Amino acid sequence: MFGSTFGNLFKVTTWGESHGKGIGVVIDGCPAGLPLCEEDIQTYLDRRKPGQSRFTTMRKEADRVEILSGVFEGKTTGTPISLMVKNTDQRSHDYSEIANYYRPGHADRNYDIKYGFRDYRGGGRSSGRETIGRVAAGAVAAKMLKSLGIQISAYTLSIGPVAINKEQFDLSEAENNPLYMPDAEAAKKASDYLETCMQEQNSAGGMVECMITGVPAGIGEPAFEKLNANLGKAILSIGAVKAFEIGDGIAVAQSDGLHNNDAYHADESGHITKKTNHSGGITGGISDGCEILFRAAFKPTPSISATQESVTRTCKNLDISIKGRHDPIIVPRAVVVVECMAALVILDAMLAGMTSRFDLVQKFFRELY
Repeated sequence: MFGSTFGNLFKVTTWGESHGKGIGVVIDGCPAGLPLCEEDIQTYLDRRKPGQSRFTTMRKEADRVEILSGVFEGKTTGTPISLMVKNTDQRSHDYSEIANYYRPGHADRNYDIKYGFRDYRGGGRSSGRETIGRVAAGAVAAKMLKSLGIQISAYTLSIGPVAINKEQFDLSEAENNPLYMPDAEAAKKASDYLETCMQEQNSAGGMVECMITGVPAGIGEPAFEKLNANLGKAILSIGAVKAFEIGDGIAVAQSDGLHNNDAYHADESGHITKKTNHSGGITGGISDGCEILFRAAFKPTPSISATQESVTRTCKNLDISIKGRHDPIIVPRAVVVVECMAALVILDAMLAGMTSRFDLVQKFFRELY
């Protein structure tokens, strides 16, 4: 299967299936000397693991990570880092019924067409558990970025018709409610909405917003490796994401040049800033030093108990009701996935940026040798 590797210099390859023995990732390109322990990674994995509230699947997985290689005496060695999380609570029999039909909104039929075979137990590689490897690798990238003064924070912007009030924005509040919404009032309304969805055997979609601070100007490339393009690819590669926008996003289509352009301003010390940030911190594919702000739209969980129309593998029509343990909404557990995918992109771009100017290469070479 192609497409399980992401990144150029900080390269990650995820492996494993939802109902296999485990899930993991191999990181190649992590510099030596980074202090790293399993708890650094576990903190991130705990944010995406199941069973944290009634709005997540009740699958009971501790999702404990093991570092198999690449770390010695608490520091990275510069060699590939292998991370593994064992699956301990599979109930493959829950999925035996779907072996012969296709679930609406899932990749079942496309897998059959592409490979002539599919792992129907939870979706195999198309399962949300595939994101464990992304989060584990992203945790390592995020630690490196944090040491450089770069902070990545994602949160739930909206669930169904309920959106946060930016005037009541409180990032710390996102850690106090199970929906990761930085607005307590909106979180309560969204919870009520989800209760209704669950009573109707239905699910909900939502939006995650992510802000990245501390990225210096000059990161990213002007053509095919644009920073915003790579962020878009990374976020859209998350299974349930159906749309990505950065800065003002699709609203620019209704704007005009005078209002959409970010005016520059130089202070008395010669420091250049922007008066606005409609671009979302990236212009011409390159970071401009402002906060990077983007959003990802997640579709409703496709596995629902309500009756839906489908077909069998032998092309017979039938009505189905999907059994098993499924999240009524994907968004809360996906917040950390968005953060980690962003971390992988930013770190990879920064490592590549170290070679963009010969004077910087000379400086690094002279200091090292």
